[in-house]
Amino acid sequence: MKRTAAAAAIIGMALAVPAVARDTIGVWGRWGAFSDPSPRRCFAISQPVDADHRAGFATVANWPGQNIRSQLHIRLSRGRASNARVTLSIGERRFDLVAGAGDAWAPDARTDAAIVAAMRSGRSMSVEGLGRDGSAFADVYALSGAATAIDAAALACRQ
Repeated sequence: MKRTAAAAAIIGMALAVPAVARDTIGVWGRWGAFSDPSPRRCFAISQPVDADHRAGFATVANWPGQNIRSQLHIRLSRGRASNARVTLSIGERRFDLVAGAGDAWAPDARTDAAIVAAMRSGRSMSVEGLGRDGSAFADVYALSGAATAIDAAALACRQ
């Protein structure tokens, strides 16, 4: 029952993002994999484990038309203070992200690759920042199923 509820939430979240026609590749743990036909894009996606942070999500996407593979994108669960840093943590690894008002990305492809490698062996990841109201926040993601969803998305975009 718990898995079904998590899968429904992930699928519902992915479908809430506008798309012409989204194909479900599969759901593993708290991660789902989806593809869009135009522009061609395949991605793994998850929401934070805390229901109070569900406005946020994390994706690892492939854009074959732009030759982009395994690119991280984080939608923060709340707006970020304009001068605040955003840090992604997986185990002992820390990554400084480039952030806008409500989104964050790895600064380059090398960091994307390092983050995805850490995700494959980690149990959870957190994205920490300072909200517009001055309070600290952390969006925590379970990584169970992340590696499989990331691989499934990458394979779907190769076909």
